Amino acid sequence: MKSDTHPDYHMITVQMTDGTTFETRSTWGKEGDTLQLDIDPSSHPAWTGGNQRLLDQGGQVARFNKRFGGLSLKKS
Repeated sequence: MKSDTHPDYHMITVQMTDGTTFETRSTWGKEGDTLQLDIDPSSHPAWTGGNQRLLDQGGQVARFNKRFGGLSLKKS
């Protein structure tokens, strides 16, 4: 088996956009380095919901019935 195939795995400090920090193990940087994030779960719209509108009002079945509710497959 080859030796030294795995990268150095060490403790770093991660600094969030709001200034909070936490320690984690990583292969990034060197022991004790600080990783400053530009985007994190407390600021990015993918996690916070952002300014998106809720388009689905009532679900797909409700929209189908609204569009095609007057149609009937029954024989008269």
